[in-house]
Order: sequence, then C-alpha cells, then structure tokens
Amino acid sequence: MTRDYPAIKPVALEEDSGYAQPSQAVPERVRIDSPAVDVMTDLTRVTAVIVLPGDTVDEAHRRMIQRGVRLLLVVDQDRRVHGIVTANDVLGEKPVKVAVQRGVPRSDVQVRDIMTPRAMLEVLDLSEVESANVGHVVATLKAAGRQHTLVVDRDAKGRQRVRGVFSATQIARQLGVAIATEAVARTFADIEASLRH
Repeated sequence: MTRDYPAIKPVALEEDSGYAQPSQAVPERVRIDSPAVDVMTDLTRVTAVIVLPGDTVDEAHRRMIQRGVRLLLVVDQDRRVHGIVTANDVLGEKPVKVAVQRGVPRSDVQVRDIMTPRAMLEVLDLSEVESANVGHVVATLKAAGRQHTLVVDRDAKGRQRVRGVFSATQIARQLGVAIATEAVARTFADIEASLRH
C-alpha cells in the first residue's frame, strides 16, 4: 500500500438492531390495465423465501408467518428449484393424509411430501409478462385455478431461473379489492365484482 489508511472507528451494535433487506417498491394501487410487472414480486429486488424438501411442514409454516408470505420456493442445497409449497398445502388436508398413510405424527411430515413438484408447475416467461397487463395475469391465474404462478427468465449463462411470483391476494390488494376468504374462486369473484363497479 502506498498510503496509510486509518482504521474506521467502530461503534457498538445496539440491542434492538435489525438488518437491511431488499425491498421492492410496488405501486400501492393498480388498475386492471396497468403493466403486469407492477404486481409481480421481482426476486431480483426481494429475497426469495425458501425451504428445503426435508424441512418439516411446521417449519415451512413458521417461515411463511415470519416472512409474511403464502408461498415458499422448495430448493436443494445448490439452490435449484424443486417445486413450491403454499399455505394451502401446509394448512390443508395434505399433511394429515400423508401422516395417516405413513402412520407417523403430522409433525414428521416433510415439505417434499406435500409440495407441488417442479415437473407439475407451469410458469410464465418474463418476456411475455413484460408486454402483459394485470388483467392478463388475473385471467391466467383464474384459468389455472391457482393463487400463485411463477415467472421465469434466463441468467447470464442462459439457464432458466425463477425471476418473480404473482399472487392473487397481492393483486387483489393492489387493485383495492377486499378479499373475504383465501379460496381461489372467491378471490377471483371478488376481483371481477370490483372491476365491474
């Protein structure tokens, strides 16, 4: 080194300190003809919430509550996506059915037992999403009968990667639609009724 650099004076870490997290600024209100990307959770701006296939269903539920999400990406140690698990999967009858079939306590049921595997997922390509409107996304979710759908693009090496997530609940919130229940049919009925007025 050609110069002497004085050390930076350290300070104490305060007891109630948190930590910075990426945040995506999404418009609070959108219209049905707003750009679709306005309602997409962009994973280049928001950290994906993940779970391992071998984690328990209870751990997945705790993570959803902690992070305020209803969908987790199921990934392996190399961060490859193996599927998704939703709050409906975790809180519904799937864990109970698996526990009964295997004769184990519900607390032993793992994410891999109830997740939607990658092979069963249909995803949207970001290039299509970028030219779509919110209405297209609502119609897509409704046609699939799902609360969520993933958006993919390509990384610098040309490999497909999950780039974003659409959530019917988030879209309804941004459209200003009150959601009475988490049921898919009701969510879309609420959105459509609100848009007619």
